[in-house]
Parts: sequence; C-alpha cells; structure tokens
Amino acid sequence: MDDNYITMTDEDGNEFIMEHLDTLEYLDEAYMAFGLVEPDAELPEGGQEEVAVVIMKVVEQNGEELLEEVADEKLCDKIFKLFEERNSEEE
Repeated sequence: MDDNYITMTDEDGNEFIMEHLDTLEYLDEAYMAFGLVEPDAELPEGGQEEVAVVIMKVVEQNGEELLEEVADEKLCDKIFKLFEERNSEEE
C-alpha cells in the first residue's frame, strides 16, 4: 500500500482504509480530506463511484502530527465545500 492510504480505527475497534485525497489550509489550520476505500466495491454503471469523504484536522502533539475529528459540523461543512471547489477546478 502506498503513502496515500492509511488505516484508521473507530471507537468500536473497527479498522478501515482511507485514501488521502487532499490537504487544505483554512484559518491557519491544516485539514486533510480522506475517502473511504471499500476493497470489494464494484463501480456502478457509468464508472463513477460515490466516495464517503471524511475531513480530519491535523494537530501537533509532542512533535508528532496527529489527525483529529472535526467536531464542529459547520466548520466541517465549510472545509468540505472548499475541498469540492478545489477539486472541481482541477477537473
């Protein structure tokens, strides 16, 4: 697996694979957008796959970068919209 993928564990101990899609700066904070990878998923007709996107905040703790859930729903929505705008410009 390459560096664009990470394995995360939820509060119930379930592991899942996330693909790093983008890193965004907003109000001097760094946020990362991840897409949930479903290993056995088949692409729907037409080839376009819907991806569940998760926004995580990058925080530094003891000199190490960690990912933290964005608890503020309005902030998470704002970051997601910025992610969408940026990616629609790239296409």
